[in-house]
Amino acid sequence: MEARLLGWPADGPTLRLDHRRFSYAGKFVMSNTGKAVLSAPERAGSGSGGDRSGDSVDGGEYDDVLAAVAFNGDRTEPDTLWLRYVTVRRDLRGAGLGPRLCRFVAGRATERGYDRLRIAVNNPFAYEALYRAGFSYTGEETGLAELVLERPAEKPADGRSERTYQNGLDEYRDRDLSAAERAFLERKEGAAPPPTGMDGPI
Repeated sequence: MEARLLGWPADGPTLRLDHRRFSYAGKFVMSNTGKAVLSAPERAGSGSGGDRSGDSVDGGEYDDVLAAVAFNGDRTEPDTLWLRYVTVRRDLRGAGLGPRLCRFVAGRATERGYDRLRIAVNNPFAYEALYRAGFSYTGEETGLAELVLERPAEKPADGRSERTYQNGLDEYRDRDLSAAERAFLERKEGAAPPPTGMDGPI
């Protein structure tokens, strides 16, 4: 697997993803966010051979995108980078690709001079995945009732206590959830936060 930075927001990169295979596909055609992807290295950018995914970068074909993230800087806090959308190919969800890609972006953000990364998540599966990428719950919510998580750009978050982790899960427990989400939350009752760098199934 190969992680690749397609460009920062100022570069205006676009990524056309197959909406049948990726959530938020329409958000990646916008040119006002930076983009990064995970792909199969033997086919990345090859433009030939194998099954075509229909995914493309800036109009050029890009084979076998496995995961993608869109991001942009905070308007009022120039040292903060927001991850806006993280998507993993439907058949690969739960394999740790989202956390792996978010850790890659954190490394590039450090090189770019950002001090911290933030993301707002709307479901417990994304919450767990971001904990694996070194984020922790801030106790804040957006106006859309998404939980805000953050991490220092240079290294995973410190002080990721069981209490803070469970506080975020408790926010989801009070919501109207799917059967799969409820079962997940039951399994996580009283659990410690997952270790950073853990890329296995959720």
